[in-house]
Amino acid sequence: MSTDFQNARVALGARLRELRAEAGLNGKDFAERLGWQRSKVSRLENGKQTATTDDLDAWASAAGVRSQAADLKSRLRGLESQQRSWRRQLAAGHRPVQDRYVVEYQRTATIRGYEATVIPGLFQTPDYARRLLVQNAELMRSPRDTEEAVHARMRRQEVLYEAGKLFRVLMWEGALHALVGPREVMAGQLDRLVGLIGMSTVELGIVPLGAPMALTPKHGFWIFDEERVIVETINTELQFDSPDDLALYLRVWDQLNEAAAYGPRAHRLIARARAQLQLREQPGSTV
Repeated sequence: MSTDFQNARVALGARLRELRAEAGLNGKDFAERLGWQRSKVSRLENGKQTATTDDLDAWASAAGVRSQAADLKSRLRGLESQQRSWRRQLAAGHRPVQDRYVVEYQRTATIRGYEATVIPGLFQTPDYARRLLVQNAELMRSPRDTEEAVHARMRRQEVLYEAGKLFRVLMWEGALHALVGPREVMAGQLDRLVGLIGMSTVELGIVPLGAPMALTPKHGFWIFDEERVIVETINTELQFDSPDDLALYLRVWDQLNEAAAYGPRAHRLIARARAQLQLREQPGSTV
């Protein structure tokens, strides 16, 4: 059993124990109220057994807090999804992860995203994506299925052309200047971004270097239909769906959005990055 799964299960058990204690009942009396064996109450509270949704409904009812059932079920869903280590996810290569993202994006109508260091996967060219996937496979020491993963990532981009979808994506300007690959790869990637400006399903905002900001740029994150947030760290993918977490990330996105440039202004920022590439190509340039 994965450590992240078990840690989340122990945390759920601690919350169950807390609700039982707040009801003023010991384990034996609580089990009798539920009509369960005492051992089941103990296993659930100590993270030794995974609760079912029916178990959680019964627990909330027995503790006199039916209103907590929804929170408990959210925690149960989070056992698998809140923390997913990349080492475990990439055990079979990048292709399965990309395929899962295809499904995630297909079932979502509105996505808000922010990236500080890299061009988002939705907007990547095959060459740019290939460079990133090779780098990540080397870092994580995962199987090399680069071409299959690139094809899956490109398939994910088909959602950009579906009516009824809206992708509100912010990028820190620094991501435009990070040389992920050779200059020709970066040039093609920047040209791809220009082509996205004006699409009916895409709102591309770029937060300029030096722009007055209410907060400093944070890590990247993605908000799916205002129902869940996905955050990727170096070793883990995190998912949050509590109202407080959603409200927090929406506030961060809104504040970054206030500093973002759109339309012609965004085009000029991309052109500036493109011009820097051309300067680097000139003989004797120190740029």
